[in-house]
Amino acid sequence: MPMRTKNIVTVGIMSALLITVQVGLSFLPNIELVSLLIILTTIIYGWKTLYIIYIFVLVEGLIYGFGIWWINYLYVWTILMLITMIFRNKRSPFFWAILSGAFGLSFGLLCSIPYLFIGGVPMAVSGIISGIPFDAIHCVSNYVIALTLFKPLYHFLNWMNQNMQKNP
Repeated sequence: MPMRTKNIVTVGIMSALLITVQVGLSFLPNIELVSLLIILTTIIYGWKTLYIIYIFVLVEGLIYGFGIWWINYLYVWTILMLITMIFRNKRSPFFWAILSGAFGLSFGLLCSIPYLFIGGVPMAVSGIISGIPFDAIHCVSNYVIALTLFKPLYHFLNWMNQNMQKNP
């Protein structure tokens, strides 16, 4: 699929936005806007979100270094995008808050998959158990952020997308 200039600009802006909010909130444990922004970009831009996710993850690796966490991010954010694609037509902030909260709660479980292959079940289970407090924070913060910001960010990003489509 060839990318037009507008699509390249959109992907670049959204990737930069993800990096900016991730780095800006990195001092807070598991409080982030990335989950909501991936949900919103998937609703608005569809499959282009894959480009946004992989540019975001690549730049994160360049900033923080490449480790097992980086491999996790390649599939974890894609899973969120694929789930969002299934429910893409929903516009209820409450629905997306629940989904985002559930994603935050399951984040540690999803990230434990490589540890299952590296150190077996004991290593994966210990990682899940030790991450429970962070996953709980992730769950609650994702829920509150999505419930609060879904509607205004959806309207803004949708308006931006529509204006980019109108102007040649």
